Amino acid sequence: MNEHISIVLTAHKSKDLVINYIKNIYQKFHIIVIDNSNDIELEKEIKTNYPNVTFDFMSNKGYGAAINCGSKFVKTKYFLVSNPDVEGITADSIIKFHDAAINIDDQFSMMGPVDLDHKPERHKTGYDKIDLLETNQISGICMFFNKKNFDAIGGFDENIFLYFEDNDICKRLSKLNKNYQLNSVKVNHKAGSSVIPKNESDKNKQDNLRTWHFIWSKFYYYRKHYTYIIALILFIPTVFRILFRIIFYKIIKNNIKINKYKTRWSGLTDSIMGKKSHKRI
Repeated sequence: MNEHISIVLTAHKSKDLVINYIKNIYQKFHIIVIDNSNDIELEKEIKTNYPNVTFDFMSNKGYGAAINCGSKFVKTKYFLVSNPDVEGITADSIIKFHDAAINIDDQFSMMGPVDLDHKPERHKTGYDKIDLLETNQISGICMFFNKKNFDAIGGFDENIFLYFEDNDICKRLSKLNKNYQLNSVKVNHKAGSSVIPKNESDKNKQDNLRTWHFIWSKFYYYRKHYTYIIALILFIPTVFRILFRIIFYKIIKNNIKINKYKTRWSGLTDSIMGKKSHKRI
């Protein structure tokens, strides 16, 4: 059992993905699973077949809140957070993060891999032994934290339920130390597959939830870091685009699109008015 690194996994209706993920690194690292979907079957399987895994339930307060909950069980110097639908994270790749941390004398706040589903940045910082790129953005799909710095900023902002929580924590952590992309670790992310809908109705509800939270969180992020006035100015084109599309789809009677943009309008106006991120399934 590695004494330097813990693994935090968040689970929401993703039992098979979680089990497949932990079985490849079980007994090599302390694994913490936080489930916010009351998945009794997942709890049963983990306790039966993977008794060394720490498992805990919490109400669904968002991705960042789940990670904050999991971090309370972390007793190691570093911890890795990962979506269960991320491919490419193995015991060897996790050790590469640790090796990189040692090589730069722990002078970092957070590291992340190359996400092959997006254009990878392949520049180097000048270090001889490791392939690091200083970056302002690490995707929330996989994050390797220096726990001391994570704790120093109070972890994730739990006002954010979904989206932009990674942007926010990267920006806050960068004030303490640098964030890096580790180019020798590459992952694939099956976006949207970590939450498996039960049926078409459930899928539509999840799609609407993502639409609402994306725009709410985006305005909240800009308001928080760049002032309310600047956020309003930046979002003026978005306001007109949404209103135009609502009117246009009413004219051509496309109810699916009308609902989509009304949902987006609701998320944006609630965020502008300072209302909390309240929409949940």
